[in-house]
Amino acid sequence: MKRLIVNADDFGLTHGVNRAIAECHQRGIVSAATLMATGACFDEAVALAAQMPRLSVGCHVVVVDGEPLLPPNEVRSLLAPGTNRFYHSIGDVLRAVATGRFRAQELEAEARAQFARLQRAGIAVSHFDAHKHAHMFPSILSPLLRAATAHGVAAVRNPFEAPGVLRWSDVHSEAKLLLRKCETSLLRAALLRGWLRLVRAAGFFTTDGCLGVAATGTIDEAKLRTMLKRMPHGTWELVCHPGYNDSGLAAIRTRLRESREMDMAALLHITARELSDSYSVELVPFRADAPQPATALKI
Repeated sequence: MKRLIVNADDFGLTHGVNRAIAECHQRGIVSAATLMATGACFDEAVALAAQMPRLSVGCHVVVVDGEPLLPPNEVRSLLAPGTNRFYHSIGDVLRAVATGRFRAQELEAEARAQFARLQRAGIAVSHFDAHKHAHMFPSILSPLLRAATAHGVAAVRNPFEAPGVLRWSDVHSEAKLLLRKCETSLLRAALLRGWLRLVRAAGFFTTDGCLGVAATGTIDEAKLRTMLKRMPHGTWELVCHPGYNDSGLAAIRTRLRESREMDMAALLHITARELSDSYSVELVPFRADAPQPATALKI
């Protein structure tokens, strides 16, 4: 059996991102979204979620390339020196961790604040992931698991790419995509086993992995159909970023601009019925209590 969660990231980022996620869900292809507690259009996203009861809404925890929810003086170790913003890149975060600057208790406190904001707004938080997949690293994952547990959240994205859905022959002529493929392959080899141990020890549910992580920013209909065709048996998550490349997005610091409309166009060309009929894939939500076999979700 093949099961697929189609999760749209960055819910709450802009009006255009919110509108695109809602349209993709209403067309029956997006089954989950992760909401940014610090997003400029958070309130609008909450209102939309209330109108879409079949959409699983998780927390897109922001601990890199953004601003904290807590006062800066309470999370100073998480912020780039001389600023009130998180470090801009994962590399900067890992260097701060290596030098002992990054404090796990401050990270846990910030994550708790983000979970709490969603729940206070009436969101039944189904799962969590982290902006830029920061939770693939143990020093980030452990505090986030503690924060999620404190808020009754028991499911987390497995951010490691399904092997074989994007092949070396697919990327050899695209330099940026080749680099992403190298990075995601190396990270899977280095981190997956330890990541699974931490998730198992915390009693969390997860999937078998992701589709679309290496191809982020380049996903069109042809790539999406190829990944669906190659998707292994099990329960997987398609990571996507639908959105409108409008004036609201122009004001946000993000590398994903035109590609958000590509993502949306690709998604809107495929229906849940087609997933089943053409690819033998069942579209499912992202919930620990969803009707998926425990062997597929619980490690």
